[in-house]
Amino acid sequence: MSGKILLVGNWKMHLNVSQASLLVQRLHERTRTHRNLEIVLAPTMLTLQPLSLQIDRRKFRLAAQNAYPKDEGPFTGEVSFTMLRDLVHYAIVGHSERRKFFHDDLPMVRDKVKAAVRNEITPILCVGETQHERREGLTRRVLHDQVTTALQNLTAREVMEVVVAYEPVWAISTFQGEYARPDDVAECMRYIRHQITQLYGEHVAQAVRVIYGGSVDGSTVRGYLELPECDGALVGHESINPYHFAAIIDAAYRMQVSQAHEA
Repeated sequence: MSGKILLVGNWKMHLNVSQASLLVQRLHERTRTHRNLEIVLAPTMLTLQPLSLQIDRRKFRLAAQNAYPKDEGPFTGEVSFTMLRDLVHYAIVGHSERRKFFHDDLPMVRDKVKAAVRNEITPILCVGETQHERREGLTRRVLHDQVTTALQNLTAREVMEVVVAYEPVWAISTFQGEYARPDDVAECMRYIRHQITQLYGEHVAQAVRVIYGGSVDGSTVRGYLELPECDGALVGHESINPYHFAAIIDAAYRMQVSQAHEA
């Protein structure tokens, strides 16, 4: 791991405007400003604008959970990355729930990654295999296809700004996930960087931040963050509980302090 630890809280389809505001206030009260932690909140689309006025930008940044790849047009009900560019720093792209429930296929994820970059929003590209794919020995093939397709329309300089979140679908609580051993996570993260190296070279691959997502909580997050391959965590359900998310933030901070003392 190099640089800041990136912690992203994906609130999914939870919390109305007043509930989201209260959560931000409680997180603000329980979170100090940490120089080497970058904390990103990904609320629902409805709450992004009011929260953009409320958050302490010394502590938090905002992410969109999704957007449509066209900048504008006759797409009733959609929100484009262009509309979000002044509100968010990040956008989650290719989350397993989007792939499963909304049929975001490889070309759609590719177009969303490109649209995010085009609008100066950093994509958090989610990749990972299902339980069936894992049992069939298809993990590397899945990661290869998801990574190479998603990045194929980007320049090397653009790829360096992308965040890749390895989220094995079999470890996500939404899908009754099981615990992913850090050794298994590290192997897949190394393979993701290998794929980027094959496409863009070692320098680019090392610049890309790779984070882990999959039922992360305060008791497990350190095991992942201690991996040399891991630059942070994508947190799901635990991020809508201010006490639990604050515990994750605190665990990351304490790990940094411990490592600094050992150095």
